[in-house]
Amino acid sequence: MKIKVAITGGAGFIGSNLTSALLSRGYAVEILDNFYTGSKKNLDSFKNESGLTITEHDIRTPLDIRADIIVNLACPASPPHYQKDPIYTWETSVYGISNLLKTALKNRSKLLHASTSEVYGDPLEHPQKESYWGNVNPIGIRSCYDEGKRAAETIITDYKRVHNINASIFRIFNTYGPLMQPDDGRVVSNFSLQNLAKKPYTIYGKGDQTRSFCYVDDLVKGIILMMEYEKPIDTPVNLGNPHEFTIKQLAEVIDKETGYVNSINYQPLPSDDPLKRKPDISMAQKILGWNPEVPLQEGILPTLAYFKNFI
Repeated sequence: MKIKVAITGGAGFIGSNLTSALLSRGYAVEILDNFYTGSKKNLDSFKNESGLTITEHDIRTPLDIRADIIVNLACPASPPHYQKDPIYTWETSVYGISNLLKTALKNRSKLLHASTSEVYGDPLEHPQKESYWGNVNPIGIRSCYDEGKRAAETIITDYKRVHNINASIFRIFNTYGPLMQPDDGRVVSNFSLQNLAKKPYTIYGKGDQTRSFCYVDDLVKGIILMMEYEKPIDTPVNLGNPHEFTIKQLAEVIDKETGYVNSINYQPLPSDDPLKRKPDISMAQKILGWNPEVPLQEGILPTLAYFKNFI
């Protein structure tokens, strides 16, 4: 009997990469997605696999998932997408996880929840450890996402205390790779498309703000390690690549790989945009034995090859 994994948001960038990896490992997978930001095209390479079912559903409404493991990836995750309808974003994070916890408790499913490095806000601690409480503006333009994810972590932790549910939280740092949406507004997709189209990079601020870029295959391996870890993990776990780059350095890496040195269009820094972002991954190393292996210079190559399809 195959182990069944239900992935909410399974048609999204990370969800579709995770689905592909799980199917190749012999899992049965049910994707639940309302296709708000997920794409049916992301499923084309494996949509006819015998171990896959696809259910269209919005997790803001109650549902009954019968699966051994539930992985919750459902929520718009890039600023243009989550700011487009901030109330929808917050409800997906908070009402959605509440519904998933109820069905996980009822059916005794293991639950993994995708949180985000955005719970740290514009951090005053660097690098960010899981024990850091963050520096988040609760009424800013990013708050629907930041605070929605923080509230989701709260209710998961309370379900663990009250009901002893088998649930774990992982916090995703900047992730990139094939199957990203070209319009998601994230810096890797923006810069890749701008360089390939020979249009100037849009850099907000001076470009000295930092991010730590994790290739999607590394992230997927970390999620699977958490899935296969037998016990609930009491603390959220950072999953990200600790190698830190300025935004300008990312542009230079892309320039080098394409052979085209692009010009830059500087724009004002958006409100509440974090100035630094770097995970402390000692928890993931200790508990899961996980380390990201793909350097940015290597992972950007298949990413650029993927984005060439949109030029």
